[in-house]
Amino acid sequence: MTINKTKGLIAAPFTGMDVDGKVSVKNVPSYAEHLKKTGVKGVFVAGTTGEGMLMTDTERLEVIEAWAAQKSEDFRIIAHAGSTSISSAKFLASESAKLGAEAIAIMAPPFLAPKGVNELVEFSKDVALSAPELPFYYYHIPVLSGVDFPMSEYLKEAKNNIPNLAGIKFTDNNFMEMSKCITMDSGKWDILHGYDELLLAGLSFGAAGAVGSTYNFMAPLYYGIIEDFTNGNIEKARKKQQKSIEVINVLIKYKGALVSGKALMSLIGLDCGLCRKPLQSLSSSEMMAFEKELKDCGFFEMFNSSKNIYQNT
Repeated sequence: MTINKTKGLIAAPFTGMDVDGKVSVKNVPSYAEHLKKTGVKGVFVAGTTGEGMLMTDTERLEVIEAWAAQKSEDFRIIAHAGSTSISSAKFLASESAKLGAEAIAIMAPPFLAPKGVNELVEFSKDVALSAPELPFYYYHIPVLSGVDFPMSEYLKEAKNNIPNLAGIKFTDNNFMEMSKCITMDSGKWDILHGYDELLLAGLSFGAAGAVGSTYNFMAPLYYGIIEDFTNGNIEKARKKQQKSIEVINVLIKYKGALVSGKALMSLIGLDCGLCRKPLQSLSSSEMMAFEKELKDCGFFEMFNSSKNIYQNT
């Protein structure tokens, strides 16, 4: 399989929910238009940010189908098919392919997790071969899955067992290990950087593509980091990265980046509704305080400034 390596930002979109907690995809077209205007190159659907593991298979496929309808030549759709059930993961992978997804990804099952790299590769293989025509990515996120094998060892074994292996979504701060993966096999693999607040560090280790939740509303800032890094303006890139960290610190303060990030979407005109239990959405008083802190740290000024730029291009 020819691996088309990712360059630029892939957003991890929030999943819309209505007032009754049911999945709603009505805002996907306008959501996709917003991402495309800000230069985002695609979406990683139904992953962590999308609350994928809190949805049924049917709901996840509804969301994947809605996003697949928005794909274009320069806007790709990666469907997260990870599950604690191998049957569900295989079903999600095969059905996502039928719906038009352009790639498949899974994270390690966190319940009764694999005990070694070989078990993880076998699990991955079964899912990957359920959609053999699509590129397959392993989603490495040990802080949530609890599975933390060296990804260079995973690639060594997986490349001989998974013919459609494309790379790894690397959401970890072990940059030495990420560097091994990026340079392995003469740079063959598509290694997607996964921590927004560490993008500049990822770039310095050779990352060219990244997946993240804050690219939903701060993509122009991160593209500024990439441009500054490419042009050797490291101090400017650091300042932009620090600005993203200031916003992310506010998100973390208000029930974490998933809950508060979803709340933020309503503040920029893309209401994604509430979070699914056991997650607790922000109360009205928390929302007021959250909005004030975002204003105080300059988020809205930054967002409106970048919005004016891309609306005039």
